[in-house]
Amino acid sequence: MPENEYSRRQCTIIDSIETANPRFAVTQADACDFMLRTKGLSESLRKRIPQIYERSAIDRRFSCLEDYTRTPDLFEFYPNTSLLHPAPSTGTRNEVYRQESIALAEEAARACLVQSKTSANDITHIIVVSCTGFFAPGIDILLINRLGLPANTQRTVIGFMGCYAAFNGLKAADAICKSTPDARVLLVCVELCTLHFQIEDTLESVIVNALFSDGCAACLLKAGGRTESPGKLIIRDFECHLDSHSLDAMSWTIGDTGFKMGLSPKVPDIISSALPSFVATLANRNSLSREDIFFWAVHPGGRQVLDRTVVAMDIGPEVLEESYSILREYGNMSSPTVLFILKRIMERSDTKGSQGLALAFGPGLTIEGCLLEVGG
Repeated sequence: MPENEYSRRQCTIIDSIETANPRFAVTQADACDFMLRTKGLSESLRKRIPQIYERSAIDRRFSCLEDYTRTPDLFEFYPNTSLLHPAPSTGTRNEVYRQESIALAEEAARACLVQSKTSANDITHIIVVSCTGFFAPGIDILLINRLGLPANTQRTVIGFMGCYAAFNGLKAADAICKSTPDARVLLVCVELCTLHFQIEDTLESVIVNALFSDGCAACLLKAGGRTESPGKLIIRDFECHLDSHSLDAMSWTIGDTGFKMGLSPKVPDIISSALPSFVATLANRNSLSREDIFFWAVHPGGRQVLDRTVVAMDIGPEVLEESYSILREYGNMSSPTVLFILKRIMERSDTKGSQGLALAFGPGLTIEGCLLEVGG
């Protein structure tokens, strides 16, 4: 395709990304102390906790619950005992989700509209992504009311898809923008993972408790030409891979005391073994070589996921600096996390005109990828 025709071709543009976190910041050292204060864990497992938290590559995380910064006698969500028993019910946790998720979503969405210089009246579609709570009328409807969006704003809710769900939101927005050139799509991903803290005497549970955090990201997508989008992210292509042999490697189920995550220690190996062919498929379809991929936005499912990606793709750790930084500063926030990383990449001055790849992983085991370009 001639260069001028390529530049004029309409595409989907991520015009702005804004993020928000709850007000309670918890250092990883304090989170470790919280875990060590709890009763009901075997002594052998308790001895491993400090090392697990220290090696997580996380410095701090955010939570909608102040209890993680307090001693048991001051708990408000959990019982005033180190046993944390009786554990809060799923209904109790979901009620906190109802109150806190909309406040966080509104904060990120308002900032996104301001950053993109988009009026609330111009929004045509809203997409909400979340897997850590449910209620109706939901976040989509409440955001329409709180932000003053048009009453005929079309709504889509994507639920219970886990850490890669932002990509499904981006795919839906991309399809809308391609079919409706005047569309303005507001995508909001919000997760309150720390509501579902579980005390179980298993290594798997300890690792899950050491990783997850709360956060929200909102982005504004619209159709436009490449010449109209300097410094903006342009969506070029998507790819998805489902490893049907790993259905039990990662799970997210609803229990009587919250949602419970299953996370196999094999997950980093499964991901790293599938990545080279996954990336090659997406690159080859777009006539790109590995060397053409300048930036990488890899969901930090954990330190091991990033470390194995570096080895599998034969790239230096510095290439994943934004991914490591977001993990260090925020932990794993599930679906919003990759948008936090892409926001950092948009803010860089050296990415204009370059191409990059965003990746995330979740139940299935599923790999989702998006080929992106930064407008020059």
